[in-house]
Amino acid sequence: MSAHKYLHLAVFGLFLMPAMANGESPLVTSKVSVKPSDAPEGWTVSDGERLFAGFIAKSGHKSVIYPIIGPGGQRMTRDYPMSDATGGEKHDHIHHRSLWFTHGDVNGIDFWGETEGCGQIIQLAGATTSDPESNVVTITTDNEWRDAANKRLLSDTRQFRFSTFDNKRIIDCEIQLKATDGDVNFGDTKEGSFGIRVAGTMKVDSKLGGKITNAEGLQDAKAWGKKSNWVDYNGPVDGDQVGITVFYHPSSFASPCYWHVRTYGLFAANPFGVHHFVGGKPTEGVTIQAGSTLRVLCRVMLYEGAFDPQQTAKDFKIYANQSGPVL
Repeated sequence: MSAHKYLHLAVFGLFLMPAMANGESPLVTSKVSVKPSDAPEGWTVSDGERLFAGFIAKSGHKSVIYPIIGPGGQRMTRDYPMSDATGGEKHDHIHHRSLWFTHGDVNGIDFWGETEGCGQIIQLAGATTSDPESNVVTITTDNEWRDAANKRLLSDTRQFRFSTFDNKRIIDCEIQLKATDGDVNFGDTKEGSFGIRVAGTMKVDSKLGGKITNAEGLQDAKAWGKKSNWVDYNGPVDGDQVGITVFYHPSSFASPCYWHVRTYGLFAANPFGVHHFVGGKPTEGVTIQAGSTLRVLCRVMLYEGAFDPQQTAKDFKIYANQSGPVL
């Protein structure tokens, strides 16, 4: 696929660049760039001469962003099962692959897991753009959701915009789900959807100082299954205190969404699940009518140091006031 098809998306992506609260230009310290990686249909994103992130078109049953490197050089997500680079990590939940987007019930098919009978998300095409003026790298892909018999249930277009500001690294994510093959039902399950598996030493259960906090101030297990505009996961990596904040954009579907965030390291925004979080019988889920679309927008912010709730609230306000869907 030609990169020219997506050139206009990078231009619109300028409106999603982080901005300082006082209206000043963001502090940009190095150039963000992208190049093809050794992985088929994959890319490597760099911040100056340092690795920022990798994109893998197929890992298990889907595409993933891996590795994800914080501004201080720390590996922010679990290496397993893509790599054995970090010893001592728990090898549970093989489908938890760094950063991904799937769901556990799509027309009755499980796309969250990776066991026999589960669906797969197949990347058909992808392209990258770099905008030197805004210092944004954009990766855009077209994908199909297929069941175990290789039947397509729906399609999606994904855009990931990589940028830096104020010694933070930003990944803006937009997923446009398209009901290309009839009605599509995203079932009411906790197993979804925009997921991250944090580095093993960051998780609360490691008892090394990891902490989960949402916008309402609920912490650790109390943040699970609650609606919130954002959730932060902070903890040590290589002896340094670091954090990941995921913001859920107000224009995104079902905002604010529920959060499937666990003390063992899973960190997921779920706009489709309800009953596992609040109790009661399963709902009818969310149906995308044939020919219609649904959008999910998240910002992933990587930072060094202690979690600052006041600054995080300001960062969310900046994000919330920026443009909504680009695709």
